[in-house]
Amino acid sequence: MNPTIGIIGGSGLYSMPGFDAQEERTMETPWGSPSDAFVIGKLAGKEVAFLARHGRGHRISPSDLNFRANIYAMKMLGVERILSLSAVGSLKEEHQPLDFVLPDQFVDRTRGRVSTFFGEGLVAHISFAHPICSQLAHVAHRAAKTQNITAKLGGTYLCMEGPAFSTLAESNLYRGWGMDVIGMTNLQEAKLAREAELCYTTIAMVTDYDCWHPDHDAVTVNDIIANLTQNAANAAKLVAEAVRTMPATRDCKCGSALSHALISDRKTIPEATRKKLELLVGKYL
Repeated sequence: MNPTIGIIGGSGLYSMPGFDAQEERTMETPWGSPSDAFVIGKLAGKEVAFLARHGRGHRISPSDLNFRANIYAMKMLGVERILSLSAVGSLKEEHQPLDFVLPDQFVDRTRGRVSTFFGEGLVAHISFAHPICSQLAHVAHRAAKTQNITAKLGGTYLCMEGPAFSTLAESNLYRGWGMDVIGMTNLQEAKLAREAELCYTTIAMVTDYDCWHPDHDAVTVNDIIANLTQNAANAAKLVAEAVRTMPATRDCKCGSALSHALISDRKTIPEATRKKLELLVGKYL
């Protein structure tokens, strides 16, 4: 099977209704191993690749995720589009627990995470003003509406380091900045997907109001898991409908994101780096 649609997530999506899993593939990349084996199968009549971001059993902390291996392995499989599901806290009253948000912007508050494939003699500067694929986000939004799921298009995802949740001061600071939701994973995925010339959008599942809300000032993992479980069924319906209605061709610029990004003199690029990045840059070198 040659999946062109990738799904990153968890929480009930291994056995999502209609997902006919046919095989598991263990991948190795120049950056090591992804979070888990990929589950390859058919969903809504199309070939898809599913990856549990934190590994089955939720074994890997956000700060320890091998984002490069996860995204590069998607590219190796032939994936062109990624739907990324993520649990988030809400920083606005309007984004209620159990709602979905499809953010179109990110703010990075992580520390020292690697979020580029480049270096080692090859420098690239991608355009990241608009960090998600608008075409893919609209497909997901229409899918939500078709399934009568509350999903809001647009907003800013603040990516924090974690694994601890925010202090009250931090939560109020981010609210003052106008942030919509807060999570720990999706900024790095979005950057790397853009470098890999993959379409990417976040489907953020609101589990709580973060600690700024008087009713949520002591959010627990159990509270979040309870809402995640409730959201899993809606997430499965949304993703299945998005996959079913996915256009056959990409009408966006994601597939040529590197065309004007490579700045290094081609003659000076080390051979080892060329080989390592062949899958990403071969057509430009």
